[in-house]
Amino acid sequence: MTVRPYDAVLCDIDGVIRHWPAAGPDDLDHTHGLPAGTLAAAAFAPSRLHPAITGEVTDEQWRSAVVTDLAAVCGSTDRARSIVAAWSELMPRVDQEVVSLLTRVREVATVALVSNATTRLESDLSRQGLDGLADAVVNTSRIGVAKPDPRVYLIAAERVGVPIRRCLFIDDTAANVVAAREVGMTALHYRRIENLQEALSGLLASATPRAQGQ
Repeated sequence: MTVRPYDAVLCDIDGVIRHWPAAGPDDLDHTHGLPAGTLAAAAFAPSRLHPAITGEVTDEQWRSAVVTDLAAVCGSTDRARSIVAAWSELMPRVDQEVVSLLTRVREVATVALVSNATTRLESDLSRQGLDGLADAVVNTSRIGVAKPDPRVYLIAAERVGVPIRRCLFIDDTAANVVAAREVGMTALHYRRIENLQEALSGLLASATPRAQGQ
């Protein structure tokens, strides 16, 4: 019997499982006659984004604030609302290869999704049929801290009931991977599906289903 190398796989969502259209915000800028980067600058400015992904404000409050910021640039609240409404309807592409791989992993180990996200995450996962992919979802807007804060990793390990050193963490952002390693996790900087397949090969080779309820 091959001993499994990890008891839990903690996986980022956006950039690994889901991929947002890179030109989405810029396309909306162009459609509405704004300079490229206008929407992204308003939505993802640290002063706007950080409160949203740490739960200081709800997703709705965040988007409302983006409307206010855009209105100051484009000169019209109605125009700003239209842009934000169109942006809010964008949905990321789901990488079904990664979904299939994590589904297989879940047969032998605990899987958790760990994401810097707003309070909308859970409804979006449900909308895309991803709400049953993992045993747990650690949404930073629900816990008050965001990656790469070390508390995120400690909370995630506690949620799945697995020691830090028995967790494999996967993320497409290098700083988040470094932080996971610093707390004692094995971590993969995700770049392409082959990286993930290799990192999980030992776990899948163990082929010993986890006990019911784990």
